[in-house]
Formats: sequence, structure tokens, C-alpha cells
Amino acid sequence: MSELDELARRRGFFFQANEAYGGVSGFYTYGPEGAALKRNVEETWRDRFVTREGNMEIDAPTVTPEAVFEASGHLDDFDDMLVECPECGVSHRADHVVEDNTDVEDAESVPTEEVEALIAEHDLVCPDCGASLVGQPVEGFNLMFETSIGPGSGQPGYLRPETAQGMFTEFPRLKEYARNQLPFGVAQVGTGYRNEISPRNALLRAREFTMAELEFFVDPEGEGPDLSRVADVELPLYPVAAQQAEGEEYLDLTPQEALDEGVVQGEWVAYFLARSKQWFDRVGVDMERFRFRQHLPGELAHYASDCWDAEGEVGGDWVELEGIASRTDYDLSKHAEHADDNFTVFQQYDEPKTVERATVDPDMSALGPQFGGDAGAVADALEALAERDRSAFEGEEVTVEVDGEAYTVPTEQTGFAVEEQTESGRHIVPHVVEPAFGVGRAVYTVLAHNYDEDEVEGEDRSVLRLPAEVAPTTVGVFPLMDKDGLGETARDLAADLREAGVAVTYDDSGNIGRRYRRQDEVGTPYCVTVDYESLEDGTVTLRDRDSTEQTRVELAELPALLPALRDGEVTFDEL
Repeated sequence: MSELDELARRRGFFFQANEAYGGVSGFYTYGPEGAALKRNVEETWRDRFVTREGNMEIDAPTVTPEAVFEASGHLDDFDDMLVECPECGVSHRADHVVEDNTDVEDAESVPTEEVEALIAEHDLVCPDCGASLVGQPVEGFNLMFETSIGPGSGQPGYLRPETAQGMFTEFPRLKEYARNQLPFGVAQVGTGYRNEISPRNALLRAREFTMAELEFFVDPEGEGPDLSRVADVELPLYPVAAQQAEGEEYLDLTPQEALDEGVVQGEWVAYFLARSKQWFDRVGVDMERFRFRQHLPGELAHYASDCWDAEGEVGGDWVELEGIASRTDYDLSKHAEHADDNFTVFQQYDEPKTVERATVDPDMSALGPQFGGDAGAVADALEALAERDRSAFEGEEVTVEVDGEAYTVPTEQTGFAVEEQTESGRHIVPHVVEPAFGVGRAVYTVLAHNYDEDEVEGEDRSVLRLPAEVAPTTVGVFPLMDKDGLGETARDLAADLREAGVAVTYDDSGNIGRRYRRQDEVGTPYCVTVDYESLEDGTVTLRDRDSTEQTRVELAELPALLPALRDGEVTFDEL
């Protein structure tokens, strides 16, 4: 990993931001090579999860008013565990201190009081100064960056910690764009911010990062996906039972097998597990160092009923690359409670249906004097209870709860009745399945999984074996030497290739071997050399990065040939 990090700085993949001012941990600048790689990874994600799935994409603001996060629960539940050193005053992720110094692997899922006990049991110390952390309180620390919207104290707001809420708050409008037809998906690629207690491992835990998220809205009683489209995808699954048995045995199951055996709950979750694996394979994640790990009960987010993390092994550790969560109707229901809009979808029946509905028509002349200002809330609670449990009205009295207080109403005052009604459809709150990817983590893992060192013609070389589709540059164009018209021909070729949409690096500095090594090191899959034979017969040398083999091709064919090689329509071996 140290070699990779050095390469990343030296060749312009990524480096700490604002180093001229000392830098701040957790913030990184993508250099020319890294920005191109990141952009290509994002475009393959859009291709897979937006274009090919027929979903829509939006771009919502990164600053969000406080009320949104009050509704979503982030103000109360978006915390990490913090422990502060009593000597040097540095704050640390308490669960990381435990994981780094004990055999406990998932301290994040352990309650704070148990983390305090683990620190005491193992006599853990501050990673910075070595002072004892025993007896220091472990407290929740909200990760959101707070800001103020407008002058003065303004309106409180936060930098978004995820892109999801922008898709949920805009749901009333987005459902209209989808013509109120479920299922439909809304995607977003954008920046998120989390005030990490102890950022570390370069792009793997940063304070500003890019996420690619899909919120897929489904009818919980509707049809599932066509799993035949992913029938041959084998999923390396690491479910809760295997983790609790402290084993590392994975289940290699197809989506349908995983559903049949009860390992995965929900057809759409199984479907997106398969599509995610295909995408990670496509961008260069090593499938021998990849798995889906199910969240343990203690680590589930407040909004999730089930969640699987796509994880890649990097530097000996398993790193979360994506979370696929079943968020049920939590988000839309919460926003429906707090916002002044409609977060349901009306589903038309094929034919009108006659159904029995339990209704109430409370006698407010009786409820008003009895309950005063709470009478309206009691009436609403009676209506909700009738929809949920009509048997509650079979006795002489009915009891409902409002803000934790019980209210008892004579049944005859509720106006309870069961009526036949003809309905043409129903209003439902969609459930959400969310595949959420960390783009920076994917980029770093792709670099780690494709970095290699080998020997070519007796010389050591560093090489990034990136898939051609995501490589920052597709081809390096070299003149054998910059004289006798070779340079002019090579520069014209580079210009023609750029016009054809090919990412090109032109290099005429140093011998050909050194130029090859420079391109190998940044992952350029092909190199073209213009030599004296090119001037005679119009052919050039085309070199493959991974095999280092070469072949001669027509110069005039390159503007069509190189995009075909990049996109996998033809292979180098076929040439």
C-alpha cells in the first residue's frame, strides 16, 4: 500500500488537499490521472444503474435545511463513538481503537458501554501519546457538518452526509415524472460530507467524498424483478449466521438460490446484489478479494430493516464499498409526517373493487369537553386505530395513545362502523431499496487491486492493470524520434484520435522503453509508436500494456479501432 500511495502522489492520482497550508486530514484533491479515473468509474456506474436500468437521475443541493434531518432521524442517530485522550486531548474513534488493538472485528456494532468495557479490559491507550484511555467516557458524536443558511444566525442547515434525502424530499414531484408507475428509480452522483473523528487510509475514510446512490421505489405487494437476467451471477455471501459463528465461510449462491434458502430477504435486494457484483467486476475489483457481508443486528442503520455491504480486501482489511439497504417505507413515511406534501402513490386497480372499510365519526361534542385541546389528536388516533385493528372497537370502551398518554373513549362516542366502499385504486407509501456506493473507495480499491510489479526485458516495472474502459488514458502516442516528419505524423494522429473521443497522451521525451514504463505506471492500456516504416506503408506499432506484445496496424484504422478495444468490442489477441 505504501508503494501505491507514493505512486498516487507522484503521478497525479490523488494527494492531500491544501498542502501549501499544512493540509487538513480527510480532504483530498484528485490530480489529472485520478480525476479522469474517477470520472470514468462514475460514467460506468451511470451506464449500469441509470441507463441500462431505465432510471432517472437528479442533482440536488449539498446544503440541506435542518428540518429535513429532523424528519429523517439524522440529528439523533447519525453518530460515531468518540473517546478523548485525557493527556493530549486528541479524539479517536473508540470502535477503531478497539478493533486495532484487540481481536474484536466489528466494534461499531457494539453498544458504547460495552466499548468502554473493552477499553478497560484490554487496558487500551491513546494511539497518539500512549496515555491510558481506561475510564474515559465513550460518547456519540454527530458526523454532520453544521452551517447557517443566510446572513447572521440565518436558518440552520447541514452539509448532506448522503445524497439520499434529496431524492426523498423531492419524491412528490419525481413520482409525477414517473407517471405514478411503480417501480421506478432515482439516482444521484454527488458530494457528501461527514465530520469523521479520525480520518485515515487515504480515500477510504475522508471527510468530503463522492457517493453514487440509487433510491429504487417499489410497491411492497407488487411484482419483483426478472431474476432470469442475473440467473448466472454467483454471489459471495457472508450472512449474519456465518459471522456469529466466527467463520469465514461464504455461501456462493445465485440470486434465486439466495432467496429460496432464506439467506437474502427481498427479490429487489437480491437483484441489486447481482448487478453490483457485475459492476465491480467491470471496473476492475478483484473478485477473489470481494464479498457481500450482511449487517449484524447492532450495526443496522436506523432506517434499515436489512443491509448487505459489498466489501473489498485492501491492505489486509475488508473495506465497505457499497451498502444495499432495504429502507422499507421509513423515509417517505417520516417526511410525510413532517412535510406539507403527499408522499404516496395512487395505484389504479384493473377493475374497481368493493371492500369493507372501518370508519369512525367521533362525537366531538363529547370529546371536546372531555379532552380539551387534545380532542382532535384523539379523533385522529381513533381513525388510525380503526384502520389498523377494528377488533379494538368490540368492547364498550376504546383506548388510544397520544404522545405517550392513554385516552379512553366510550365506543358509542367513536361513531365506529364498517361500510362497503367501491374503490378504483389505493394510495400506498412505496418501499425503498437503496444501493449506495462510495466512489472514492471504489477508485482506491480498483487502484489497489490492479497495482502490480513485474519485470520486462530485465527491468523492473510498476504497472496498473486497469480495465481499458476506466483507465485515465486509452493510448499513448509516441514518435520514434521527433525528426524526419515522425513527430508531425504522431501529433496529427494524436489530434485525430482526440477528435474521435479517445483519451490520448502524446510523449516524445526519452527512449521508447521509458515512455512505455511511464504509461504502464498510470494504467494506459495501449501505446502507438510512429516509426520510419509508418512513413513508408502507413502502419504503426500498437503495444498492449499487460502482455507487452506488439503488432502492426493501419494508422488510418486507429480512430475506429481504439474505441472498439477500449469498449471491449475487439480484443488485442484478435488483432
